[in-house]
Amino acid sequence: MNLLQPQFSRRQSLQSLASGFGYLAFAGLAHDQAVRGQTPSGEGLAIKPTHFPPRAKRVIFLCMNGGPSHVDLYDYKPMLSDKEGQKTAESILRGNAALLGSPFRFNRHGESGQWFSELLPNLAQHADDICFLKSMHTDLPNHAQAFIQMHTGSFQFTRPSVGAWSLYGLGTENENLPGFVTLNPPSDNGGAQNYGSAFLPAICQATKIGTNQIPGFYAALLGVDKEPGPPLKNIENSLLSNEMQRKQLDLIRDLNAHKLSQDVYHPEIEGAIESFELAFRMQDEVPELLDVSSETEQTLESYGVGAGKPTDLFGRQCLLARRMVEAGVRFVEVTSPAKWDHHFLLESELQKSCEQTDQPVAALLADLKQRGLLDDTLVIWAGEFGRTPYAQSGTGRDHNNKGYTLWMAGGGVKGGLSYGATDELGYQAVENPIHIHDWHATILHLLGLDHKQLTYNYAGRNFRLTDVYGNVVHDIMT
Repeated sequence: MNLLQPQFSRRQSLQSLASGFGYLAFAGLAHDQAVRGQTPSGEGLAIKPTHFPPRAKRVIFLCMNGGPSHVDLYDYKPMLSDKEGQKTAESILRGNAALLGSPFRFNRHGESGQWFSELLPNLAQHADDICFLKSMHTDLPNHAQAFIQMHTGSFQFTRPSVGAWSLYGLGTENENLPGFVTLNPPSDNGGAQNYGSAFLPAICQATKIGTNQIPGFYAALLGVDKEPGPPLKNIENSLLSNEMQRKQLDLIRDLNAHKLSQDVYHPEIEGAIESFELAFRMQDEVPELLDVSSETEQTLESYGVGAGKPTDLFGRQCLLARRMVEAGVRFVEVTSPAKWDHHFLLESELQKSCEQTDQPVAALLADLKQRGLLDDTLVIWAGEFGRTPYAQSGTGRDHNNKGYTLWMAGGGVKGGLSYGATDELGYQAVENPIHIHDWHATILHLLGLDHKQLTYNYAGRNFRLTDVYGNVVHDIMT
């Protein structure tokens, strides 16, 4: 094996890499050989054939961490208001609570006549593009377990996230960018499990941009030295020229490849090689991608971007999501900075959450549609569960995993449709119930992937996102 003549030791090489882009190890796609499907393990991220023609090519997942109240946003329940103050068998068991009608008005919108709360005037303008799933349910009403299950299908074991499975099944459209990006992910409720690759190749894990520390992410987006500033630190190596970086990477890659040839299977080494190469390529494309100053004033205003505006942070994140999918990123998750866990002061706090998110989400849908991207981009708006129809402490709502609402738009789903239903009080899914496994199976189906065929052999067993469950909800598809 011909190796480059070493100009520095392995230790020195790794140390200098850590000073620049090397810290991104295990965060993205394969190097150019991997993109062509030529990694030592054969697990490349070249564009792969789907099981059947896809309706969607990419996904933007708008994650509403905390459990938004479906009965105050989308699931209109006039009976709940009529029975306000009364108690049910369930509410008596839950602290002897009384039913709480929604303090917000609901109106029909669009030709489809979909119901929206008055808190979402901008989103309501897209009623005919949105498909509501009003009969969602999940296994547990606890944040951590429900949040992890929403992302991975399991709350009991570490499993690959839906984004990692999507990337694994489809491959990447741009070798210079990560195929899976997560913006502002929370560090609690499972942390990195929610965007990790688990036993899938490390190249399927998301690249994290920002954290749940909102001030830090806000400052990174706005920039201290320049506007808007890159959210990724050390994307450029100031110590070495591109030519020297290339030589250094070639040396380390050859050393690692030699080690790999002896071990035969060593995913940590493969992941390091792949992420070093990706980070090297990212230097050319990522800074421009994250620089939203190239957008028009009209676009920035439509997303609600502007210092001091409640929509500024989430508006920037939604705008970045559009720029990323347009550039070829396969799966982008955006975690809302708004708080949705309204145990107290629901009337005032839910209004604040909607003020931060309504305009940016509506702008994202309009922008994707105007650019011809909505037809093959699946946009998802979802939290880990909903809220109870009865009051908690008189002013809020408790967790409800038995029935709640999420919505999807574009990417092959029927706009202007409300599918499934909860009971007359909004407590439990009673019509066409959809479990998390069904939802995951449906997402993969829209991407052209059969959830029963998309498997990965680990520890002697073929694993899949939906475990041994899941039924595709064909009725919501175009």
